Amino acid sequence: MNQTDEYSIRCDLAALYRLAAHFRMTDLIDTHITAKLPGETPTFLINRYGVLFEHMRASDLVRIDHEGNVIDERAASDPARFRVNAAGFNIHSAVHMARHDLAFVLHTHTAAGIAVSAQEHGLLPISQHALKFYGKLGYHDYEGIALNPEEKARLVRDLGSHNAMVLRNHGLIVGGRTAADAFHEIFFLERACQAQVAAMAGGSQLRFPPESVRQLTASQFERDESAEIRNLAWNAALGLIEGGPIDYRS
Repeated sequence: MNQTDEYSIRCDLAALYRLAAHFRMTDLIDTHITAKLPGETPTFLINRYGVLFEHMRASDLVRIDHEGNVIDERAASDPARFRVNAAGFNIHSAVHMARHDLAFVLHTHTAAGIAVSAQEHGLLPISQHALKFYGKLGYHDYEGIALNPEEKARLVRDLGSHNAMVLRNHGLIVGGRTAADAFHEIFFLERACQAQVAAMAGGSQLRFPPESVRQLTASQFERDESAEIRNLAWNAALGLIEGGPIDYRS
């Protein structure tokens, strides 16, 4: 891997952090977004612990191994500055190591995501946004703060072949082949959760599309031009975080 490759991934990952902040999907310094670096040895980038998402820069991302150990050369002279939350990587490492197709993994603790994760029925097929995930959403039962390495196997089992999962009583997690894919997944899943919370708060009986329409809509999100649409949305979203006092690419 050359330096240009890593820098490009750093910029995409920093942009994901900034966009998560822009759309209010942060939890102070908790939750993480990670990226896998190319190469035979599993190596990842994660945020420098203590930096708010809205301030994240490419240079704030720290190299770690598959166990969350810092292997960033810059940490040798200043380990405190390049501290990471290794425990926070437990969930991410499980996904990255089992699903090599998911280069970016994004985990959130939003009010709407947590609310839906606490509802027994999970995400309901009541909106177009939710139907993107119809039959394509995993569920993982809460086991406490994710510090137990043995939980990784169960996380991987529950995610299966899906790119998104509800962590019961906890939040949401998604992955993508690219930063654009991961952003599209979390944006739609978060909006679906927000819509569900609002609809249920209204107190009226909910209307469900018929099964045939649910399946059709889910398939329509994977039509031929879907990748192009995701990239268009990503490039448009980048305009929301450009022009600030501290460039996310720095």
